[in-house]
This record gives sequence, structure tokens and C-alpha cells, in this order.
Amino acid sequence: MAEHGSDEPSSRTGSPDGEGRVSADRPLLHQRLAVRELIDTELSYLHMLRLCASDIRSRLQQLPQGDLDVLFSNIDDVIQVNSRFLHDLQETASREEEQVQLIGNLFLEFQEELERVYKVYCASYDQALLLVETYRKEPELQREVQSIIEAVVPQAGPSGLSFLLVIPLQRITKYPLLLQKILENTAPDASAYPVLQRAVSALQDVNTNINEYKRRKEVASKYTKVEQLTLRERLARLNTHTLSKKTTRLSQLLKQEAGLVPRTEDKEFDDLEERFHWVSLCVTEMKNNVAVYRDNLEAFLRFRPQEYDLDIPGGPVVQYCSLMRDLQLQAFPQFKQRLEGLVWQPLCSLAKALAGPQNLIKKRLDKLLDFERVEEKLLEVGSVTYEEQEARHTFQALNSLLVAELPQLNQLAVRWLGQILCTFVGLQRDLAQQALQMAEGSLAQLPHYHLSEPAFRKLVEDTLGQTGHQLRSFQENFEKVLPPPTTQPLLPGAERQVQALLSRYGPEKLYQVTSNVSGAGTLDLTLLRGQIVALLQNKDTKGNSSRWLVDTGGHRGYVPAGKLELYRVIPSQEEVKGQEWPHKDSRHLTPEPTPAPVPSVPAVTQAVAVYPFVARSSHEVSLQAGQLVTVLEAQDKKGNPEWSLVEVNEQRGYVPSSFLARAPGPAPWGWSLPS
Repeated sequence: MAEHGSDEPSSRTGSPDGEGRVSADRPLLHQRLAVRELIDTELSYLHMLRLCASDIRSRLQQLPQGDLDVLFSNIDDVIQVNSRFLHDLQETASREEEQVQLIGNLFLEFQEELERVYKVYCASYDQALLLVETYRKEPELQREVQSIIEAVVPQAGPSGLSFLLVIPLQRITKYPLLLQKILENTAPDASAYPVLQRAVSALQDVNTNINEYKRRKEVASKYTKVEQLTLRERLARLNTHTLSKKTTRLSQLLKQEAGLVPRTEDKEFDDLEERFHWVSLCVTEMKNNVAVYRDNLEAFLRFRPQEYDLDIPGGPVVQYCSLMRDLQLQAFPQFKQRLEGLVWQPLCSLAKALAGPQNLIKKRLDKLLDFERVEEKLLEVGSVTYEEQEARHTFQALNSLLVAELPQLNQLAVRWLGQILCTFVGLQRDLAQQALQMAEGSLAQLPHYHLSEPAFRKLVEDTLGQTGHQLRSFQENFEKVLPPPTTQPLLPGAERQVQALLSRYGPEKLYQVTSNVSGAGTLDLTLLRGQIVALLQNKDTKGNSSRWLVDTGGHRGYVPAGKLELYRVIPSQEEVKGQEWPHKDSRHLTPEPTPAPVPSVPAVTQAVAVYPFVARSSHEVSLQAGQLVTVLEAQDKKGNPEWSLVEVNEQRGYVPSSFLARAPGPAPWGWSLPS
């Protein structure tokens, strides 16, 4: 209006001086109008932001909190920055002559802050629009949201949320235009002109950087998704294009490994990746350790000795049981609950948060191979296709994003992990203090309560030392104890080898292996249960008496002494046909505690089935290995000692005599310590 008012008198007078004055004042007038437009629109914009953050957001409580966080993003940070910006902008009005230059300096001062808050908001804008689209598919919810917005901001119209969410994007893109309008109406020789030029360029850079950041975030969101695909789903995704890309990448990688093409080196990224790898490794190790700790805690809480009768009357046992009951009901459940909420769940969240960046780093390697191939082609040919140019830009976006954000991520992850560790230590300390407080009354009744800490420590050390000595003594005695002797039949075809050992070393040197031996060292032997060996030396070269040097008749080596038992020579079958016991100089072999085979024992005696036997006719009877039988006759009706008449399970029949061994004599049950 001021512009029209000033033009009308000049046109009526028609004075050349008046026209020149108006021409000179017109740029200044337009400059002031542009400044006024900047301040007024900033005031209106900030008012709209505050309506969104307070009135509208507070009334949309029917939406989940996660949806509200996405819709309004960091609008509070935007309001904070723009509030200070508007305050300083209004302060420039008091210095009208320098106002334009002050405005240019003000934009330069707020350049970094504006970029920082607006790039976060713009990056989440597309995700917010997706939520708005989902609301439109639910008519009832859409009507509720629309009614709330129309009540607060009537000018929003049917666009509703979309109208409000796009306002910050429009504002940040309009700043360069408003500054450009002020610049166009500023004289080139004015002192404010270069300042405004820099401000326009700075705000254009802000918008460029925001767009680049938004593009990087879109690329990152595409590749950070960790998908758990089956083999069939992976195969279904394969196509000609995918196979071509993977083949090209593999070819590029093989060329680099063979040294045919140089590998792109990025020292800055390599250092960040290595640090991220160590942080991820620490988080994984911590998570595994806490998982084991939780399992052990569960096992500990299931063990409740205070609920059993310990058969120890009175004294500390009663106090212990009372204390353990209190701990099981109060301290331990509270500790478990706090451990779950303050340590385990944050640790799982941290590990989950690192999964996306890990996938992004892996994708960067693929994109790096594409980038290197495109760069080679660009050097050779001078041009690339649109798809290859996109692959080039994708790598640059990924690499820039990782280099920019990995340092912050590493720092936050280390801080997060440190807080979890401190919390875990604090929980342990709180549990110890709570247990001591609950045990205070019981401790006062203990006999050693009056002892000082050094004296009590010495008492504990002496008690533990004495108990440890008793335990070691028991262990040594226990290892010397052998179970009741059992029959160990000779392995098939071993008679000739045993005769050779007997003739070479004599009967007092023969031993039989009681269980399978698996050699671990180079000089250790691997032997089967029941094998016969000859003792060469009852200790090894270091004087260890638990390892004996033996000869198997073909190999020499060391065997654990605890797996050998003395083997004794007994008479052959020809020498016992008269049913007499053998002499010591006989040449038939069996283990020392084992009597002669059943054919040589008197009639009606007990024997043990060494091997299982399946009856083939009504004259025979079936046996199971280890089954106790009664031998009625040690031969058949024709006098053949190869078959014996036995009774088992109230059934009589013939079984092979070689399948039987005489039952050992009566022995006390269990093991006994040597005196």
C-alpha cells in the first residue's frame, strides 16, 4: 500500500526529480518488505509448530506413542532452535540501518543448528507419511484425527496431518528464497551485500546437505533390515540380474586377491570398522556371559537345601535354614527381577541395535566392489550407464553415512555397555548388602562372631586347607579302589598272542585291560577292553606311577595303571577232565579273579553268561550277557565238553560252554577303601 501511495503523487506531478527519488527508494522499500515478510512468516511458522507440538500432539492420545514419535519426530528441537532464531531476528529491528547485514550474519550463525535439526525431521518425513496413509485406511480413526486437527487448525482443510507435517520442510526450503529476495533489493556496493551472498549460499548448502542426508538414510534403511530367510526363500530371490551382479563382484574380488587390480583403501573407515567390530564383540561376549549367569542363577534358586531335613540338630544349621528361607523369599527374587530389567533387557536391546549397522557394513563391501568396477570403466571408456552411476552414488552415500555416524555409534555403544556393567556391579553390591543385613542377627549367634577380620580370615584359610587335604586324601584313596572283580573274556583270536607274552615275560607280568583305553599322547596306547598286555615298567620316565609301560606283543607304550588288572594262569581243559582244580603251572589263561570256564567246574554250580545266546531248538535255552545260570552238567550226553546243560529262569537246555564263565565268589556290595 505504501508503494502505491508513493507512486501516485509522483505520477501526477510528473517531476523528473520525483521520479528519480521514487526509483531510488523502490529497492529499499522492497528490501524492507522482504525483511518484514521474513519476520512475519517466521512468527506465524513458529506459532504453527507450537500448535502441533502442544495442542494437536496432546489430543492424539489414541495413537500409540511410537506413532507420535514418528509423526512429530524432533519437532521440539526445531521449535527450540527457531524460537531463539526468531528472538534474535526481532532484535535486529532496533538497528534499522544495519538490519539487513545483521540478518545475514544471523543466518550464518544458525547455519549448523538449522541443518542439524531439520535433517533429522526431513529424514523421518517419508515414514510419517506412510503412517498417515495407514490411518486413512481406517475411516473411524481418520475421522477422529481429522476432527482434532480441524478444531485446532481450521485452515488445514481435508489434508489434515499431511498439511501440518510438511510445514517444516517448506520453511527450510524457503529461507534461501527469502534471503535471495532481500539480496536482490540490496545495492551491490552496500556492506551487507557480501554477507547476504554468503548467507544465501549457506542456506542453499543446508538444503543440499539435508537432501543428501535424507538420501543416505533411505539407502541405509534399505540395507539395514536383517531378514531371516530360509534357503528356499533365498533361492526364490535369485534371478538373472542378481546372478550377474554377484558374478561381477566375485570377479572383482578375485582380481584384487590376485593383485591384478588395486584395492581401494580407506584408512578412516577401516579404523572405525575395527573399533565397531571390537565393540560388537564385547557386547556379544557380555550377552553370552550374562546368559550363562542367568542360567546358573536359575539353577541356584531351584536348589533349596533349607527345605530338607539335614539331620543335624540345632546350632548354626537352624540359623542357616532360616536365613536361606528369607533370602529365597525376598532378596533373590528382587535381584533376579532387577537383573532382568536393568541388565539383560538393555543388553539385548544394544545387541539388536548393532545388528543393522553390521549388515550395513557388509553391504558396503558389495557396493565397494561395484564402485571400483565402475571407476575402472570410467577411466577406460569415459562414460557409464545410469544404473552404474546409481551404484556409484549408492556406495558414496553408504560410505559417507558410515564415516559420519560410526564414531557416534561406537561412542554411544561403549557408554551404554559401560552403564550396563556398572549396573550389574551395583546389583551384586546391593544383593551382598541386603544379605548381610538379613544375616546380621544370625551372625551374632555364631561362635566365631567375636573374631576380628584378620583372625576370621586365617580361620577360614586353615579350615579350607584342612578340608582340602582331606578331600585330596579321599581322592587318592578312591582312585586306588577297584570295583568287585568281573570276568573279562579274551578277545577272539587272542590266545596265540597271550601264549607269546606268557612264554616271554612269565605269568606274573600279564595284565588285562578292564575298559577301553584311548591314547592321547604320542607314546600312549589305544587298547580294547579285555586285551592282554605284559608289564615292562610300573612308572613312566618322569616317575609317575599312574602310567605303566606295557607290551601288547606288537607295540609298546603307556597305559593308565587304573585300567589294568593282574591276569592269572589256570589249567587247560585236558588237565581238569577229572574235575580237579588246576595247578599254578598250567598254561590256560583267564583273569586273576575269574575261575576256569564252566566245562571244568563240578556239576550243579553257578556260572555267568559271557555272551548272549539264542536257542535254535527245543533242546537249547537262550541266554543274555551277564545272566546268572546254574550248570547242571559240564558236557552233553555224548560227553562233549563244548556243550553244557544249564538251568535259567526255570528252563533247562544246552548252551555253548565257551559262552559261560564261572561266577565270582561272594563279595561285599559296593566299594571299600583300603586300610
